[in-house]
Amino acid sequence: MKYTPKQIIKKGLPVIIGGIAGYAYYYFIGCASGSCPIQSNPYISTLYGMVAGAVFLVPSKKKENA
Repeated sequence: MKYTPKQIIKKGLPVIIGGIAGYAYYYFIGCASGSCPIQSNPYISTLYGMVAGAVFLVPSKKKENA
């Protein structure tokens, strides 16, 4: 299956935005002591943000017309 550039952007944009948001969370709110496993590591917080962005790509259940 070949993807068009529009489809790639549509599926990749939420993941990229989530990654940026995850890194911003680390940078602005993160934990300086290192005792918070997600907030103290930029890679993990970015990965969590990317996963959170990917959640928006999961299709929701559609209503059936009765």
